[in-house]
Amino acid sequence: MNIAIISDWLTTYAGAERCIESFNKLYKADNYSLVEFLSNEDKQTILNNNPIKTTFIQNLPFSKKLFRNYLPLFPYAIENINVTKYDVILSSSHAVAKNVLTHSNQIHICYCHTPIRYGWDMYFDYIGELKGIKKIFFMYVMHKIRMWDYASSNRVDYFIANSKFIQKRIKKIYNKNSTVIYPPIDTDKFEFCDKKEEYYITMSRLVPYKRVDLIIKAFNKNKKNLIVIGDGDEFEKLKSIAHSNIQMLGFVEDKKAIEFIQKAKGFVFAALEDFGITPLEAQACGTPVIALNKGGTAESVIDGITGIHFENQTIESINDAINKFENTNFDYYKIRKHSLQFDRKVFEKKIYNYIKEVYERGI
Repeated sequence: MNIAIISDWLTTYAGAERCIESFNKLYKADNYSLVEFLSNEDKQTILNNNPIKTTFIQNLPFSKKLFRNYLPLFPYAIENINVTKYDVILSSSHAVAKNVLTHSNQIHICYCHTPIRYGWDMYFDYIGELKGIKKIFFMYVMHKIRMWDYASSNRVDYFIANSKFIQKRIKKIYNKNSTVIYPPIDTDKFEFCDKKEEYYITMSRLVPYKRVDLIIKAFNKNKKNLIVIGDGDEFEKLKSIAHSNIQMLGFVEDKKAIEFIQKAKGFVFAALEDFGITPLEAQACGTPVIALNKGGTAESVIDGITGIHFENQTIESINDAINKFENTNFDYYKIRKHSLQFDRKVFEKKIYNYIKEVYERGI
């Protein structure tokens, strides 16, 4: 079985890249991506010495930092990746990777993290931040990309969704059925700890949709101790509103960050995520999670068992959940045990068996 792995772009080690890492562990495959700007360490981890080819966007001016500005060229770039020699195409897509051109004798399996967010579900969130000619241009480009993206979804033979939440999105947007296989968690890296201290923690990139601002405002009000780990465009803004009971630590090395998570009383997460890996990493440490009862965390956090859900992205809803959390007794070992069903080995076994079954079945 000759396999090609297609990625949207490879610039950092995040959720989608964890899946690509597993794909490259399972198969000796050729990789293709719009661009690749990984560190040497991340490149080794993700690609596992498998080769990679990029598109012309890699060599355009300022592409290392501004490749997303070439969005209007993404359809042309992805359609000019030649994968005609492969038996199986395995795309990892949250944007355009699934739209690669294939022929009738190939099997195309897409592991879909989400249909392109800024074209569909979060379109109005994105255009709300734009003004003037830039807004008009973006609206026109996304109109064209939506039409292309919908039509191109027929190029995928089998969709795998990373959560039931995304499964519903795939059905709504593309009218395609899919199989849910949750993304991998390296549970061995996040060791169990049942000695908790009197602080809460949150960890994420500090960008608007993560809603760390709501968490900070909730803790400003409830005056409980909170540690915030992560960096991003909103760091200074969030630091300026945080009261003295909140520590803004910025970027923290993995080992130290894990120690903070292990000893935290609870992990707070307010984002509407496609899946959400960090809440499960917290659970792997035996740390209960306070999370939104929508999106991926509605599936990965069991209310009253591995954490507490809140219903709305509001300060009041978060603090109501924290009050409920304070009056709940958690079995930390049971929380750890729950996380093990999302372990990387489980993911890789399910992916391998799925692809084997599909390939043996044929087109």
